[in-house]
Amino acid sequence: MRVAFLGLGIMGRAMAANLVKAGHEVTVWNRTPAEDVEGARTAASPAEAARGAEVVWTCVSDTAAVEGVLFGPQGVHESLAQGMTIVDSSTISPSATRQFAERVRAQGVQYVDAPMTGSKAGAQSGTLIFIVGGEESAIEKLKPLFAATGKKIFRMGETGKGQAAKLVMNLQIAMIYEGFAEALTLATKLGVDAEVLLPLIQASMVHSGVVEYKAPFVMKRDFSPNFPLRLMYKDLRLALEAAKEARVKLPGLETVEQIYEVAAEDGHGDLDYAATLTLLEKWAGVEVKGASA
Repeated sequence: MRVAFLGLGIMGRAMAANLVKAGHEVTVWNRTPAEDVEGARTAASPAEAARGAEVVWTCVSDTAAVEGVLFGPQGVHESLAQGMTIVDSSTISPSATRQFAERVRAQGVQYVDAPMTGSKAGAQSGTLIFIVGGEESAIEKLKPLFAATGKKIFRMGETGKGQAAKLVMNLQIAMIYEGFAEALTLATKLGVDAEVLLPLIQASMVHSGVVEYKAPFVMKRDFSPNFPLRLMYKDLRLALEAAKEARVKLPGLETVEQIYEVAAEDGHGDLDYAATLTLLEKWAGVEVKGASA
């Protein structure tokens, strides 16, 4: 399949590489100069990358970036053609997603929102989980591409519902991790060793995938970005915006979002979101330590 892949960040580069490995004809573009993806052609603009493509796949930072790539100068809109499919794996506003879909539908182009979960490791190993919104016919067409980059597809409903589901997933991830980080901080302050506490957590109903994935990094004090804090902060703001549109109150998330705001102001935006722990440690005057730290 002829694919234009736009956005070569932590997730996008690995996804594009896996598409090439699966035998697809891939053209890539990135906003800033980036290392070439082996086996893919590099385009100078989104419009050039999309020219002649069957599928245009975007994976960029936020709602404004998606809009710019699609509809800005030298954007994908200049190369839209009947029968093309746009699939967006960014995490952006559900309402904006519906608006973008309407803008391209008039030209005979289908639009699928397909944000994913699985972090950097999942992108590299091709085991992402795609959370999809769009027409079933469009999703069926994309299945070979999803198979090359992920392991499961969950269709949430029509266009925009994939983004809505992704936001509520990240809401839970952030709040679960916040509980874990606060527990480690208080335990340390009370003299309970984190290495001793972890087996108890994992053996009890407190156990979670979030804790299982993040605990080894925390114990090593490794906050290199698998999922940058600035992007999780963006997603939490998107969730609160969606909640406001729907007239839903989320007091827990409002509090956690403030933690991310301060952590970003403290210069942790490019670290993994697990680095919110360091803010709690600073306030408590302790440091959570593992045997391998």
